[in-house]
Amino acid sequence: MKKVKVALGEKSYDILIAYPLEEIGRTLKKYTKGIKSLIVTNPTITEYYLKTVERSLREAGFQVFVAQVPDGEEHKSLDEVSKLYASCVEYRVERESIIVGLGGGVIGDLAGYVAATFMRGLPVVQVPTTLLAQVDSSVGGKVAVNLPEGKNLVGSFYQPLLVYIDLAVLKTLPIEEMKAGMAEVIKYGIILDNDFFEYLEENIGRLRQLDSEVLETVVARCCVLKARVVEKDEKESGLRAILNFGHTLGHALETLTDYKKYRHGEAVAIGMVGACRIAEEMGMLKKEARDRIEHLIGKTGLPGRIGVKLSVDSIIQILSLDKKVRAGKVRFVLPERIGKVVVRNDVPEDIVRDVVRGLIK
Repeated sequence: MKKVKVALGEKSYDILIAYPLEEIGRTLKKYTKGIKSLIVTNPTITEYYLKTVERSLREAGFQVFVAQVPDGEEHKSLDEVSKLYASCVEYRVERESIIVGLGGGVIGDLAGYVAATFMRGLPVVQVPTTLLAQVDSSVGGKVAVNLPEGKNLVGSFYQPLLVYIDLAVLKTLPIEEMKAGMAEVIKYGIILDNDFFEYLEENIGRLRQLDSEVLETVVARCCVLKARVVEKDEKESGLRAILNFGHTLGHALETLTDYKKYRHGEAVAIGMVGACRIAEEMGMLKKEARDRIEHLIGKTGLPGRIGVKLSVDSIIQILSLDKKVRAGKVRFVLPERIGKVVVRNDVPEDIVRDVVRGLIK
């Protein structure tokens, strides 16, 4: 069991790692005086873990209500937000009531966005149940929903009351979801920590096998790395932009395929390969480093190529709608070496086109 502190003054919070779901109620009592709780979850998680969390909260003295959202990225929408608002009204949620996001990234984003906006702000507890959510999306307070025109275009920065991580839930995670989470894990090594990248090169097999020691080390290290970035730049005015490595092209692929072809981590993996190739073409990254990155991504079973019929023009066009565009220029996070990246808005379009063309199978 480990505790990581995200130091943000009055908005500081703990990330509790390897804490059992059975103890969440008793633990949460130490962080709040509220007595009402609304669990936001989906049918898959309901089958495995809802009863455990409900029981734990009730035994600790909480009133417990539940709102379910259908599975899938396509449901991270304003329509579902409206339904969750209605649930908040129905259950007479109050200012001290707690929203509990029990699920992966979609649930965490929806629960966080509703908490940020209903009654101008309610406490939210993130209980991530996927590797991707545990190492990335549950930490840092970025909450958002999608529009048909693009991913995460409506959102806010809203820090949680607590992040509560039970690593045991990953045992029921489908292998494809586990792979998707590994993309974000690898991202942290590339952008911030060469030693961590080398650790992953040596231990990626044990991570895939859910080795408890490796898993706790990996999740804790990712949380620490993200926490330190968020502490320096909570609202992405500078440094935090590096966390978007692989996401520029990745988000474009998700949008163009209606969020149905690629899991977020799969799209990010392709985006990281693309960013490394752009960096190599611009003379920023050595081929040896690019090969190591692509090799590690390949060892996880993640895709490194675009496996659907998309035109280069359609990808270039959707890139222009990315949230990271400034003054009409697309910003890419590009590696200079493993462990260090920079944000560039001067990438020639012909290089982007050539790299994207090379990624299309």
